[in-house]
Amino acid sequence: MSKNTQGRTLTGKVISDKMEKTIVILVQRLVKHNLYNKIMKKSTKISAHDENNECQIGDIVTIKETKPISKNKTFVLVSIDEQAS
Repeated sequence: MSKNTQGRTLTGKVISDKMEKTIVILVQRLVKHNLYNKIMKKSTKISAHDENNECQIGDIVTIKETKPISKNKTFVLVSIDEQAS
């Protein structure tokens, strides 16, 4: 059996950078309600590892799933797509 070593890649907005080497990203997705067929926004907050403390609040970033770094961190920063003004 081959293992998937790629991992998930997500894009979101940085909502907190107060921790050392950690950022919190808000990832939004659109889902359809089963009964009412309405499109709704669902959001998830994900903690990610930022080795050089490069990110600031408001940045749009790409993160990738990796092995667990700590209790809450299983994602690592790949790139900063858009800087906050």
